[in-house]
Amino acid sequence: MAIGLLMVVAVGGTGYSAPLYPVADPDPFYAIPQNLADMRPGEVIETRSMPPLAIFPDTTVTVVRFRSTNSLGKPIAAITTVLTPRGHKKDGPLLSYQHIINGLGAECSVSRVLYTDDPNLQVREAPAWNVLLQQGWTVALPDHLGPQFAYGAAKLGGQITLDGVRAVKQVSELQVENSQVGMVGYSGGGMATAWAAALAPRYAPELDIVGAAMGGVPMNLVKMLESLGLGSHPVFGLALAAGLGLEREYPDRFPLSEQLNDRGLAARAAIANSCTNDILAAGAGHGAIDFAKTTSMINDGDARAVVEENSLELYDGVPKAPVFEWHSPIDGLIPVDSITNTDRRWCAAGTPLQAETMPVPDHLTAAVLGIPAALTWLSARFQGQPAPTNC
Repeated sequence: MAIGLLMVVAVGGTGYSAPLYPVADPDPFYAIPQNLADMRPGEVIETRSMPPLAIFPDTTVTVVRFRSTNSLGKPIAAITTVLTPRGHKKDGPLLSYQHIINGLGAECSVSRVLYTDDPNLQVREAPAWNVLLQQGWTVALPDHLGPQFAYGAAKLGGQITLDGVRAVKQVSELQVENSQVGMVGYSGGGMATAWAAALAPRYAPELDIVGAAMGGVPMNLVKMLESLGLGSHPVFGLALAAGLGLEREYPDRFPLSEQLNDRGLAARAAIANSCTNDILAAGAGHGAIDFAKTTSMINDGDARAVVEENSLELYDGVPKAPVFEWHSPIDGLIPVDSITNTDRRWCAAGTPLQAETMPVPDHLTAAVLGIPAALTWLSARFQGQPAPTNC
């Protein structure tokens, strides 16, 4: 969303609308355990074997629920779904694949999308996963938006990704206790991957991460939101969803809902549990000036700090594991200069980094072109080959 709506306090607005959270899941598997605060990050809460899926032949599906940490340092329960191929060997490669999750509700999570008949929600990345499964890799697919589906809370996604790997390694029947770990993701999934890589040296230093491949990463949410402006934009719905997700994660510091007018509150209600297509439809042809109470706005330090805290370009940590990064040179969704700046800073800090520019002028095509090279790069890391760098 435009920076004016995401990071300001409206002057003259009255009343207060609390954050609108997703509908709670009635399945007792997802209930919050009473002893959650006593658990360690990554500790397993419960596992569940799922029915086999035709799209993944000769593969078992296991859902792992575990303890993680939200952006405020409080304990949360999170989910990762593990695909284990019949050809898996004990302590073979373990890949955490951060799926693109553009959503605010439970039906958008990977653990649900795998079992839906809705063609608008079905997984488009399944062919890539099958290539990995056929190589004997175990693939973990975390629901990296967390239990409140805090879309836009990028740092949260990194923490959940790392705790998901910790949890999977504890499940004995998955046979990955001593596996080397790789991570990959694009766009929103790339953001969770990049944050996990940068956080790992401090947050999960015990993990043996051989490499992290990330593409199309929004490295600086401040710049990204500013570039959208106050007027209408084709992806304004995703920007609104990001603002609502950040409000869920930071309710005291990011009170977006109290700045919305009636039209904005109606849009909020319409997308509170929605996924990509419905979110895009709700925002199509609109902008911040349509949904805010007033265009007379002033910057609010706390709200801006929230967005900065979720902007990887501004985070002082750097990955220790090798990195493969790819992007389009002309991306209409994300600022490319923030990617370049982050790459340079990581290189200067000693991170082995290979950056590749895809010869296409758009965000989505770059994903398709880059993922084969990213997976080939990860395969070489699992084989113990030295990581190349073009810093």
